[in-house]
Amino acid sequence: MTKQLIDSKDEFWEEGSTNVFADLEMADADEKLAKAELALRINQILKRKNLKQKEAAKLLGLDQSKISLLNRGRLSAFSIERLVRCLTLLHQDVEIVVRSTRRRSHHGTLRVVHAAS
Repeated sequence: MTKQLIDSKDEFWEEGSTNVFADLEMADADEKLAKAELALRINQILKRKNLKQKEAAKLLGLDQSKISLLNRGRLSAFSIERLVRCLTLLHQDVEIVVRSTRRRSHHGTLRVVHAAS
């Protein structure tokens, strides 16, 4: 992140990265972002299908309360595996790609990329 002067009152703003969780120095930032992006896609599909929470729960094999948590972005009750399963139940193909990291001194990363339908 970079700090930049925005006016003469010495007020600063920070330009963030593409991962707000990393910017906030949260543990498991890559995983949190991946879960958020998967949940966003699930919620978009459920909204497009005009499913009520009870209907979505039945379709995804979850309790209605879990759908409520998903809708509100409360993702601690969800694993990436569970979110991926929800996407496949919503007729989405999910691909997992593993490759060597380009930075030798850096650990690997986790990210979600949405492909055009």
